[in-house]
Amino acid sequence: MSRSARVIWDDALTSYNFGPSHPLAPVRVELTMALARALGVLDKVEVAGCAPATDAELSMVHRPAYIEAVKRVSASGQPDLGAGLGTADNPAFKGVHEASALIAGASLAAARSVWEGTAEHAVNVAGGLHHAMSATASGFCVYNDPALAIAWLLRQGAGRIAYVDVDVHHGDGVQAAFFDDPRVLTISLHESPRTLFPGTGFPEETGAEGTAVNVALPAGTGDAGWLRAFHAVVPPLLHEFSPEILVTQHGCDSHALDPLANLMLSVDGQRAAYAALHRLAHETAGGRWIATGGGGYELVQVVPRAWTHLIAELAGHPIDPDTPTSQSWRQFVRERTGETPPLTMTDGRNPEFRDLSGGYDPADPIDRAIMATRLAVFPLHGLDPMP
Repeated sequence: MSRSARVIWDDALTSYNFGPSHPLAPVRVELTMALARALGVLDKVEVAGCAPATDAELSMVHRPAYIEAVKRVSASGQPDLGAGLGTADNPAFKGVHEASALIAGASLAAARSVWEGTAEHAVNVAGGLHHAMSATASGFCVYNDPALAIAWLLRQGAGRIAYVDVDVHHGDGVQAAFFDDPRVLTISLHESPRTLFPGTGFPEETGAEGTAVNVALPAGTGDAGWLRAFHAVVPPLLHEFSPEILVTQHGCDSHALDPLANLMLSVDGQRAAYAALHRLAHETAGGRWIATGGGGYELVQVVPRAWTHLIAELAGHPIDPDTPTSQSWRQFVRERTGETPPLTMTDGRNPEFRDLSGGYDPADPIDRAIMATRLAVFPLHGLDPMP
């Protein structure tokens, strides 16, 4: 389906580093790019660099006083708890502004590529920092690069933008940035806020004209239930909304091995979601697709394989799940992390699901979650909530 695809990358993107004991270890994107390179995926895309976001660009989403606070922390390395820096989630470190601004700049470069037509699809796997708020860091996120990409597109004249977030955590910062803006449809599928940070993302959070959409899934949801929920909510809304551009966040912490959350997806289920979003970009947004990474804390077994699949899907050359990981990459993983790498690009799962059109079960907690979302927002879009 793809005509052109661009991966935004600079080795300095790994400088977003909260320290050796922090879950958001930059080695995850380093291993992703190494695997994509080893499997020939990067040969099928254009790899382009980026520049840090300027203060003027950051101020499209973030308050100037917050940007200045981040700069002070960046220069001194000293905490500023009022800005959310110096906590366990967001430790203070020297260079935090520069590292964060570069990630934001990478997502802005992806947005610019798609808006100007130099690429049909673009991805920043180091991005997806969706928890950052206008005036505070939150949830490992300092500057909210997906929100900045969307804000930039709006300033260029985009009239309708859809954002789909498949991270296990609610995309609260992006939702907050556009909660009252009917030009932006935000859809987040996540573990229920009753059991996971940030404690938001209930179906009744519907925003302006129903343009905030939240699917809060019970802990333990696996491939079949997650994909059932995705297909029951996302395609109908995207087709109805008809965005000019699709922006997606691909946190892979929904995987069963992720240490920080409680969903049970496989790499195969995640790959199926990427393929579905690719199709939807072409069906609803003229093929214009901007993707980012996001969460993901199983650094060796999950993140590199998931996001290599994402890049390959974006390039229009999906990887056969049975493809072996390369011997050179496995050796690199051992040297870099001391861990045993996965041997293939699959978890051996067949991510089949039953479509909601066959009827729903009110006793099933996943179906109840799906229907809560459809009942909350479908009528606001002129859609029938009943299957």
